[in-house]
Amino acid sequence: MSDFILSNLETVPGREIIAYKGLVQGNTVRAKHVGRDIMAGLKNIVGGELRGYTELLEDARQEATARMIEDARGQGANAVVNVRFSTSAITAGASELYVYGTAVVIS
Repeated sequence: MSDFILSNLETVPGREIIAYKGLVQGNTVRAKHVGRDIMAGLKNIVGGELRGYTELLEDARQEATARMIEDARGQGANAVVNVRFSTSAITAGASELYVYGTAVVIS
């Protein structure tokens, strides 16, 4: 992944976009863990970060991003610009993390 560039800008500063490959995306759907729900309920009483959910979100973000990069590489790109993340509830207790952008070839 280190030779691949992701940018939330429409360009990559200092590099030239020489080809646009198209929209690429990656997603994952994750369900909450019952143990995490119990701990989250207790944490709501005293306040503070819900670390179990923070870890779950970070894992989901990494997985969805890796899937987007795989999609981009499959199209012959070496970068993705205008990267955006989105989340949505799928069912009670399960959420989707979706990442998308434009696959490009940069010099």
